[in-house]
Amino acid sequence: MAPEITRIDSTEFAYELADVGTDEHGFNLVYEPGSTTTRKLFALRVHTDTGITGEYVGGNSPGAAQVNMFADYLIGENPLEREKHWSEIKRALRKYDRMGIGPVDIALWDFAGKYYDAPIHELLGTYRERIPAYASTYHGDEHGGLDSPAAFAEFAEEAREQGYAGFKIHGWGGGDAARDLSREIDAVHAVGDAVGDEMDLMHDPACELETFADALKLGRALDEEGFFWYEDPFRDAGISQHAHRKLRQKLDTPILQTEHIRGLEIKSDFAASESTDFLRADPEYDGGITGAMKVARVAEGFGIDTEFHAPGPAQRHCIAATRNANYYEMALVHPDAANTTPPIYADGYEDQFETVDDDGTVPVPDGPGLGVAYDWDYIEANSTGSRHVYD
Repeated sequence: MAPEITRIDSTEFAYELADVGTDEHGFNLVYEPGSTTTRKLFALRVHTDTGITGEYVGGNSPGAAQVNMFADYLIGENPLEREKHWSEIKRALRKYDRMGIGPVDIALWDFAGKYYDAPIHELLGTYRERIPAYASTYHGDEHGGLDSPAAFAEFAEEAREQGYAGFKIHGWGGGDAARDLSREIDAVHAVGDAVGDEMDLMHDPACELETFADALKLGRALDEEGFFWYEDPFRDAGISQHAHRKLRQKLDTPILQTEHIRGLEIKSDFAASESTDFLRADPEYDGGITGAMKVARVAEGFGIDTEFHAPGPAQRHCIAATRNANYYEMALVHPDAANTTPPIYADGYEDQFETVDDDGTVPVPDGPGLGVAYDWDYIEANSTGSRHVYD
């Protein structure tokens, strides 16, 4: 008989980041010695009548609220029918951004891997088992960390010595004084002078730049230093095909868009309208592993690459099964602060600055499913709330 989903548990939990605060407006995480920031995530378990449980830890409150909208539908369903569930839930969430699909879909893939006793990348079709990583920084700060162009250049050299083949700048933000375009441009040149001949360089203003003109000025500095890509520069929020097509026409540096738009169709439209040179995918944001791999295949059809956003075991499995992907994003890294990933793994899995080997690569977990063991004792001990859905 086919397996059935019997219960879904969602647990919100909190964890702390030492020496991390926020910028002036409270939106960007930045290095701040002596400060502690509390973050919240969700831990999802999909139980079945086989005794095998699909698990995933990640997601945010809006996504968790969406899970509550469709969890009842999954009770009694076959957890292996991921494509059917993906389609039904996508329709059910058609009025929203559909970010609730991702954590559930990843948990269903975790179940499938455990059910068939295989890592997810084998179910997808393995292309490689080690992945080159790039160092993706915290935003610039004013507290003695990444607080100057020279500090970014010094950290880029440290990343090169660690083995990374790529380095990405997240610049300053949070207020008018912090948004100094000349400082951004100086950081580009400082990093380019320091490691530009030895590393692929990327820049992600995270939509901080306020005008198209500012995006163009910074982009021309990237051109001078031969940057590998330019990502989400200005206040359109990364969604305007027209604006980014115009930006592409005026710059040599390739554009990387679609992190902030949800849906396979609109990402396909970005590629078809020549508004980006790479597509962005994230299994948590883009409808799980099912949705992220659809993006990768669309990109392959257009002859372009997919760059997966953020670190995590689901991302590693996706990249392992994607020929047209270049890098794993080790984010967020800093010379004086730990990455923002939570301490939830009981088996040694980690995503920190020091995680890469001498060749700058990370392994793909080889155990069944996601191939990681979550520390449920830690999650439960730090729980701030939970919801249980069952028949």
